[in-house]
Amino acid sequence: MRLGRLPATFVLVVGLVAPGTRAGEAARRAILPPELPWQGRSLELVAPASDPWITPAEQGGFRLTPSYDETVAWLRRLAARAPEVQLVSIGRSPEGRELWLAVVSKERARSPQELRRSGKPLLFAQAGIHSGEIDGKDGGLMLLRDLTVGGRQRALLDRASLLFLPILNVDGHERASRFSRINQRGPENAGWRTTARNLNLNRDYAKLDAPETRAVVRALDEWQPDLYLDLHVTDGMDYQHDVTFGWNGRNAYSPRIVDWLDSSLQPALERELREWGHLPGPLIQPLVNDDPASGLVDWTADSRFSTGYGHARHLATVLFENHSLKPYRQRVLGAYVSLAACLRTLGEQGAALREASAADRAARPERIPLAWKSPGRADAQLTIAGVAWRKSPSPVSGGTRVEWLGRPETQVHAVLRNDTAAVEVTRPRAWWVPPAWGNVIARLALHGIAVERTSAPREVEVEMYRVTAHALGEPFEGHLPVVPTLSSERRRERFPAGSARVSADQPLAELAALLLEPASPDSFFQWGFFLEVLSRTEYVEAYVMEPTGAAMLAEDPVLRAEFEQRLRGDPQFAASPEARLQWLYERTPYADERHRLYPVARELP
Repeated sequence: MRLGRLPATFVLVVGLVAPGTRAGEAARRAILPPELPWQGRSLELVAPASDPWITPAEQGGFRLTPSYDETVAWLRRLAARAPEVQLVSIGRSPEGRELWLAVVSKERARSPQELRRSGKPLLFAQAGIHSGEIDGKDGGLMLLRDLTVGGRQRALLDRASLLFLPILNVDGHERASRFSRINQRGPENAGWRTTARNLNLNRDYAKLDAPETRAVVRALDEWQPDLYLDLHVTDGMDYQHDVTFGWNGRNAYSPRIVDWLDSSLQPALERELREWGHLPGPLIQPLVNDDPASGLVDWTADSRFSTGYGHARHLATVLFENHSLKPYRQRVLGAYVSLAACLRTLGEQGAALREASAADRAARPERIPLAWKSPGRADAQLTIAGVAWRKSPSPVSGGTRVEWLGRPETQVHAVLRNDTAAVEVTRPRAWWVPPAWGNVIARLALHGIAVERTSAPREVEVEMYRVTAHALGEPFEGHLPVVPTLSSERRRERFPAGSARVSADQPLAELAALLLEPASPDSFFQWGFFLEVLSRTEYVEAYVMEPTGAAMLAEDPVLRAEFEQRLRGDPQFAASPEARLQWLYERTPYADERHRLYPVARELP
């Protein structure tokens, strides 16, 4: 077949070679830093080979993690034998897989109402939001056995109940291979980080694009847990800690909850992990390019992340990051101990957490932070159980190589905290969303935010933003980010019937602010849901504007002086006939008065 004259891009595509097809054996081996020896007491938790309830991961010596079908089959078998376990589907993935939630309670509850009647505090733990980081699934299956048929941890259900989502990213979980995570020590068949649509679910909590994230947010709203755990595996640098964990600080929307996490959960977790032979630590990430010399960052998670989202809705939320360079067996056992410790602490001190959560939900601070910044310098130090390293010139990258030496040592690192409000707004009486933006209104409802829909038109005194300039980012998570420069104006606005009034006097008002205030990095505006308002839809021809503009300048000396000042101060403007005529057109009543007007309004107190 003759190709004829085809676009160059087509010819290039035809000539592409699949990544890795020419790679030799060296490219198929991830060369990791030396493994640190470990022999923890939690090895006692592994079931013997003769146990009929041994989990698939245990049965294979923690070399592999079970597939989705194998995981669901094991859970079904457990639920058939253990009446404390009820399996509930909370949704489906794009490829049609059910998201199974294990409801584990002494009362054998299978609905939120039944659990609430028990009065016990409720823990929600999820694994596999990044399915290559699957420790929590296998540790959780072991714990479910020991809470029920195994009996070792049965007493934990006397004082608390558990919701366990073993795999959130179920489609990514099935994209499993030994080439999933080059920087992780097992399992051999880890799944993929993103979904079938290449979405990172831990960037989706605010915008709610993915059905998986919608399902888990709906579950949080319906089941109303007291404590929410998100189980991950981290990388970036080597250290001795095998289980690290943390949460947003007191600066971010839920200070009383953070007090409970700091004073109750953290010491209990650290104590229990150490008792079982693990080495807990804080969340650790270098500031720059995995370089430990750059210092560490203590960041405040935005609402796109599970931890930032949870704290914005006043739900105690903990991020666990097991260390990727530890063997899979060690990490799974660390996840088991962490889950059990959280369930035990919640059972013992859940009443205090509920009081703290209620206080945060009832608070109505006058100002709401939308984004965070650091002071620009490391203002704290952190001592960690580190691993020795050295730096040397790299002939491969042409830069500097960091080499981890496998030798334990105590290290002190500078820490940069980004816990200062970079942007904040005053709390309005409410936000108004016109009915034309139904997709935004629907997503507010998905979050559980209280929305009042009007049955008749309303005129309201409001403050509104106008986008005076904007910058478009690179495509990210299925969107084109939009960063605005804003001015504000007061108006009397008429909202049609069907408009949504979102009261700021509600527990989820801070979350509503993060979604509706356009200066927020996780606002619907910055995620690109309002691109239409940036488009100019009416135009003017030069043959009309030339004589009209001349008449305007002759008639109005103030306008003429402003025009001439702009000519003198802006050579680019002065050199553009189109810009000069457009400037004059915008000062006529024919121009679109609503161009670049952000349609969500703030009702003034």
